[in-house]
Amino acid sequence: MSSSNRLMVPEARYAIDQMKFEIAQELGIMLPQDGYYGNMSTRDMGSIGGYITKRLVALGQQQQSKHF
Repeated sequence: MSSSNRLMVPEARYAIDQMKFEIAQELGIMLPQDGYYGNMSTRDMGSIGGYITKRLVALGQQQQSKHF
């Protein structure tokens, strides 16, 4: 069984993590220092994930517009 959540470019993990911390800070959400997110609210994690998605889509659109 393969996971559908695996990164296509493993080297991108650091960039995604950095984006997660930036967005959490912008939203005023404190991320746990130990990296365990089990005590985080679903709403907070969903907000962070939603903003990550928005940024990635915007970055993709910018890249695409440069090629045309």
